[in-house]
Amino acid sequence: MNTVPHNPPESDSIFALPLADLHMRDPIHWIQLGWADFVRCPRIGLFYGLCFFAMGHALMAVFQRAPEYVLALSAGFLLMGPFLCLGLYDASKAMQTHSHRPSLRASLAAWRPTKGTMAIFAGVLLILEMLWGRAALVVFAVSFNTMPEKANLLAMLIDPENLGFLITYTAVGGIFAGLIFVTSVISIPMIMDRRVDAVSAGLTSIRACLQNPGVMLWWGALITGLILLAILPVFLGLFVIGPVLGHATWHAYRHIVPAPSA
Repeated sequence: MNTVPHNPPESDSIFALPLADLHMRDPIHWIQLGWADFVRCPRIGLFYGLCFFAMGHALMAVFQRAPEYVLALSAGFLLMGPFLCLGLYDASKAMQTHSHRPSLRASLAAWRPTKGTMAIFAGVLLILEMLWGRAALVVFAVSFNTMPEKANLLAMLIDPENLGFLITYTAVGGIFAGLIFVTSVISIPMIMDRRVDAVSAGLTSIRACLQNPGVMLWWGALITGLILLAILPVFLGLFVIGPVLGHATWHAYRHIVPAPSA
């Protein structure tokens, strides 16, 4: 009698992972949860808020010396933010899954279990960042015969004769910012939580954005708007808004991606 060979069941594909359908009110709820986490462990939040504050002043120093890099390095601020928020993700996870007050020491070590995967993912985002910086320089080079003087930079940028430059510069920045956001919006908390590879995390993040384009666009706009508000008073708002957004990003990930099975 012929026997049919039995093939073992294949492991679940990352493309088969179900993702939540979102509503426009969800980003506000994530921020509310982020605020609750910040209030519950303010010492951890303020420590990372200080790091964001320092990054903001570093960006200002770059603006004073090389204004052509500011838009691209602003993306670097958003690029480093999620990695810096690893400790905040870990704190939110501890409060959500273990119901105990997290420690700053544990949050500082949150990157260690997935350092290899995180390094690969950071490398991909760094390539995008470098391409953005190069594109920004090209736009400056084809728009001006010489680099604008720092003292007259703002006046030149708002000059109606440079409207084409502003549109092109903003469009180029929007394309690269969109690529970075879509690829990383939930990738880093997913790598930390589920220990998946960088490609799977990035593809899941892209899937989430394609499945809920309106909500994720609203989430990105909300993050951008809050960060802009935070930097206006000499970056002081980053002490609170930075960690709140970090905690909120964890809750966004946890809402979008189901908890891993035991």
